[in-house]
Order: sequence, then C-alpha cells, then structure tokens
Amino acid sequence: MSRSSARIWTALALVYVLWGSTYLGIRIVVETMPPFLSAGARFITAGLLLAAVVAWRAGPAALRASRRQLGSAVLVGLLLILGGNGLVVLAETSVPSGLAALLVAAVPMWLVLLRAGTGDRPPLRTLGGVLLGLAGLAVLTVPGISGEVGLGGVLLVVGASALWSLGSFSAARLTLPDNPFTGSAYQMLAGGVGGIIVGLCRGEQHGLDPGGFSTASWLALGYLVVFGSLIGFTAYVWLLRAAPLSLVSTYAYVNPVVAVVLGRLILDEALTWPILLGGAIVVAAVCVIVSTERRP
Repeated sequence: MSRSSARIWTALALVYVLWGSTYLGIRIVVETMPPFLSAGARFITAGLLLAAVVAWRAGPAALRASRRQLGSAVLVGLLLILGGNGLVVLAETSVPSGLAALLVAAVPMWLVLLRAGTGDRPPLRTLGGVLLGLAGLAVLTVPGISGEVGLGGVLLVVGASALWSLGSFSAARLTLPDNPFTGSAYQMLAGGVGGIIVGLCRGEQHGLDPGGFSTASWLALGYLVVFGSLIGFTAYVWLLRAAPLSLVSTYAYVNPVVAVVLGRLILDEALTWPILLGGAIVVAAVCVIVSTERRP
C-alpha cells in the first residue's frame, strides 16, 4: 500500500469509528441540553480551537482566505453542519441514536443523483451498491411508518442526509481555502453560528437552566467537540480532497454499525428486526462500494 493510500485509509478509519460514536454522544447531549444551541456551541468551540491550532502550527497567515474562499467555506459549513448535523441533533430528541445513524445511509443515494446531474456516470457496481443500500434504507423506515418512533424524526434524518450530501458534493467543486484545516475551522464556525441563530429563533433559550444539564451531557458535549469535530470532521474534510467522493461517503454505511452497537450497550436501545436486517444490508453495500471506488 502506498503512503498516500495509507493516509486515506487512516483518515477513513477515524471517520468510521469516531463519527459512529457521535450519534451516541448526541443522544446523551440532547437528554438535558437544547439541540441547536448545544450543537452551535459545539462547533463554535471546535472551530475556534482548530483555528488556534492552525495559527500556532503554521502561523496566523495560514488563516487568510479570499472573499470567494471564505464564502464557499461558509456555504459548505451551513450545508454540512447546520443542515446535515443540526437536523440529526434535532431528530435525536425522539429517534434512537442507532436508527438515526442507519438512516444516514441515504447519503450515497443523493450523491449518485448529484453526480448524474453533472454528467458523471458512476460504475455499475457503484450503482448496485447504492441500490442495495437504498433497500436497507427502506427497511429502516419501518419503525417510523409503524409508529414505533416519530415519523417526523425519521424524515428529519433523511432531510439531513440530503443536505449533508449536497455540502459534500459542493465542497469538492467550490474554491475553498488552500489549507484544508483552515477551511474546516471556517466551516465549523459558520455552521455553529447558524446553529445558535436557529436555536434562538426556535426559542431554545427560554427557560434555559445550565444547572439542569447533566454531567453525562457535559461530558458527551466535550467528546463531540474534540473527537467528533476537531478530529473527525477535519479528517472528513481532508478526505473530500484526497479520495473519491463515493469512497468517502461509505462512512455512512459503517458509522451505523458502530452507533447501533454503542446504543445497545450503553443506552440499551432496542435491536428490532428492521435495525438488524437493515444494518446487515448496508454493511453488504459498503463492501460493494469500497471495492469499486477505491483508488489504485
């Protein structure tokens, strides 16, 4: 394996594992904290910390960006963080963490549609993998249709996956800051500020009592800042430039496995037949896509 391939697979492994655990972290956070305000605080903190690290390691000049680059970073941050992550956080106030993660398997579907719309023709095996993943997604909507969980929460996650896909697709085509870590910092700050604004518009500040936040929620929020945002999100943004988009998107198939296991072990979330069957299908789908899309 070449050095470049090793770096790609190391970053991909981080995204697989760390982001798989963030669904559990989000579920614990929203048990006592408001969704958009907590998510906004998470990404603003992570963005400021990352900007400080960039300035420390590469000098303040590394944070410079043209107006076009900054505008692109803000747009991508709003799509990925405010839209993609924010809607998942809101959904997890009523949807189990494992099911939320499994529903994000819709990401490759949207990516294929976006690629097809720009004239790109994915390989047939990639299309087959996506279709297999969509079959798993269909199974995973059963709890929402049957009333076991709120259908509104299920639809929120599907909408989040569409916005995340659009952000990922756009990031590969827009002019972003030359330093990918600088771009990550601006994206997190933009998405975090957006989350705070949405939270205030929703009235999440009314009756807010930080003293009522549990220790578990605080610890989970800290974990999300460091591992979910600083490490996981930065690795993801780097991958968008270094690896095929369809390969990067396979995290959406692996994360649910991690999330389901953690949700079961820590929160005792139910393992119903739609979760077990849908999970098995999406694991098979990721094997198909990874084998097709990885670079030689």
